[in-house]
Amino acid sequence: MGLEDKITNLFKKIPKVKQGQKVVLGIDGLSRSGKTTIVRNIEQHIQEKNILTCVLHIDDYIVERERRYNTSNEEWDEYYNLQWDVEWLKENLFKKLKESNELKLLTYNNSSDSSKLQTVKIPDTCLIIIEGVFLQRKEWRNYFDFMIFLYCGREERFNRESVETQNNIEKFENRYWKAEDYYMETVLPIEKADLVIQN
Repeated sequence: MGLEDKITNLFKKIPKVKQGQKVVLGIDGLSRSGKTTIVRNIEQHIQEKNILTCVLHIDDYIVERERRYNTSNEEWDEYYNLQWDVEWLKENLFKKLKESNELKLLTYNNSSDSSKLQTVKIPDTCLIIIEGVFLQRKEWRNYFDFMIFLYCGREERFNRESVETQNNIEKFENRYWKAEDYYMETVLPIEKADLVIQN
């Protein structure tokens, strides 16, 4: 089944956005599993139906490097537990998604390694799409109306990285892959998702 068919099928499954309602859709998946591509396709599909979308990328809300590197924690733990201020996002993003039309979110700038408050406007009638890794962690999971998990094997995902990135395999072994394993084993995102897409 091609991506187009998968997207069409997907729309039969996710909750319909009714007038005056916000529906929160999660696109969960490990690094390089194809989340951004799926989001683009969903956006295209839904615009044809004249429904407004609001897309949030969880990686836009990571913290500054000094808060997530060279701490006394193990590298995988830094990535899983310190990359985002999990509680701050719960209070300022997830809890306010449906009750507010305006979110003030600390947005990370990679080139300056700094964050500043930016305003995100959310229409009254809207499909809110949040994409990122580790979305089904216990602090955030209950704020989603529907959760999709994109499954893609590690080797295939690693092959999608640039050659330069692949050369730093130690970082993957110590930081990313251990955190991914922890997530898969403790949170069970495949079992808990409403829909799993093999990508």
